[in-house]
Amino acid sequence: GCNPLAETGRSKLQNQRAVLNQQILKAVRLRAGAENLLRATTNNKVREQVLLELSFVNSDLQILKEELEGLNISVEVYQNTEETFSIPLVPLGLKETKEVDFTVALKDFIQEHYSEDSSEYEDEIADLMDLRQACRTPSRDEAGAEMLISYFLQLGYVENRFFPPTRYMGILFTWYDSFTGVPVCQQNLLLEKASILFNIGALYTQIGTRCNRQTKSGLENAVDAFQRAAGVLSYLKETFTHTPSYDMSPAMLNVLVKMLLAQAHECVFEQISLPGIRNEFFTLVKMTQEVAKVGEVYMLVNTAMNQEPVKENIPYSWSKLAQIKSDHYKALAHYFIATILCDHELQSSDDEDQQEKALSQLYDYMPEGLMVLTILKDKGQRKQLGKAHLRKAIIYHEEALRVCGLCKKLRNIDILQEVLTAAHKRSLLKYAQQDKEDDFLSLIQAPDILPKTEHKVEAVAPQFSKVKIKDLFHRLGPLSVFCAKQRWTAPRTIRLRCEAGELGFSLKGGSPVQTYCLDPVCSAALMGLKEGDYIVSVGGVDCKWLGVNEVLEKIKSLGEQPIEIEVIS
Repeated sequence: GCNPLAETGRSKLQNQRAVLNQQILKAVRLRAGAENLLRATTNNKVREQVLLELSFVNSDLQILKEELEGLNISVEVYQNTEETFSIPLVPLGLKETKEVDFTVALKDFIQEHYSEDSSEYEDEIADLMDLRQACRTPSRDEAGAEMLISYFLQLGYVENRFFPPTRYMGILFTWYDSFTGVPVCQQNLLLEKASILFNIGALYTQIGTRCNRQTKSGLENAVDAFQRAAGVLSYLKETFTHTPSYDMSPAMLNVLVKMLLAQAHECVFEQISLPGIRNEFFTLVKMTQEVAKVGEVYMLVNTAMNQEPVKENIPYSWSKLAQIKSDHYKALAHYFIATILCDHELQSSDDEDQQEKALSQLYDYMPEGLMVLTILKDKGQRKQLGKAHLRKAIIYHEEALRVCGLCKKLRNIDILQEVLTAAHKRSLLKYAQQDKEDDFLSLIQAPDILPKTEHKVEAVAPQFSKVKIKDLFHRLGPLSVFCAKQRWTAPRTIRLRCEAGELGFSLKGGSPVQTYCLDPVCSAALMGLKEGDYIVSVGGVDCKWLGVNEVLEKIKSLGEQPIEIEVIS
């Protein structure tokens, strides 16, 4: 993990988040105490004092939650440091957690369940705790994501080794909600696994926002990162359906996935327009449809963010930013189509049928009395419809600027204001260049534009198999046998002797090997060996991972002398 004391902008934000989480926890406890007292007391004077205290606590909580929202919209810290002229993208903050000490619980379980000397596993337990600690401050790159994935996969081994389905281990996991700051405490390892998955997704969003959006490779990496983030959160939603933390509820995850895919769409459009947009008929038709698609997906994100029960906890500035982006990109779509109509007259050398087909694909319907072919041929109608689209573009631009001005958090993001203002001025300038004499006679309303994209943007499922890890506690034996849900006896020592080269039993299975076809009168059976026993050591050497041939070789290598084997039933 990164140095937790490093004074980077991102670490400062995470440290502020940790402090806020503690303050929110204190306020929540105060409120719970006051509410309990209010229910318990009948004294009117006490009730008045408690109600007054409750109003103060609720006010404090509201202020703290607003500060937490301020951290969630501190998008500038996460953007690429290069000079850029792009609307900021929204990253997710990492969930904070408290330290966990596995030592006592795991050592007790190794001693009791596996009948092994737990002091021999202190290094493995320390490695697990070090890995968890490092996962609290992952680096913002592929190595950081791999480390989180390796811990998530390691938790699968730990769950099978040490967490039986019938009882709790007494290890308390505490994670703070990313949006409300309220802690969730459980002894269930599922909370730990789900929270790590959320942080893997959040880290990918931070990698995506860090990419340089002025280069082709940077935009490709950003698209990939947001698709991966969406894939991880989708996997979280489908796998852990009853998470107690609100930021990991199915409704919230559904909205977050939509937001991340919208940001991927936005980066795809920036990728297409990176070399510059040629003022050519078919290029502009394609750009119109692509940018209309970005506007549509952000409109759906904004709608989803304003639905119950998500509306209460999603940062207000996020939903407003989605609304602004929706209006901004819709305005660009109308500006592009206006450019087609105002700047391109049908020439004798142009392919009339192709232009008619391309233009008709942009509309679901045409204003009454207008035909696509007529518009292409009639200069007056082209200009009128072009100006109608420009008017609609200006309306959308002005709405985006108005919403931005009303939101205190977004108002302070300079680059957002600059991008919106520049686009608005460009549309105004284009409109000013058109003839105005027929404006009062024109009643044409610009029709809506059909969104369409040639680029596939979808959640990319996490490929955990690409991250290779080793089970920290592999010395306990093969997981299929030596796991928390299996029960067996303590190891028993059996002294046996090869009689005329025969053991009196056969071996079968993979590792560990099992006894079968046991002769009931052989020396091993008389010493207590049973049919189906697992052999775990031969002559004091651990053989849990050895196959039949290797175990037989070890036994035969000792010759005629008595052999000590350890078995479990």
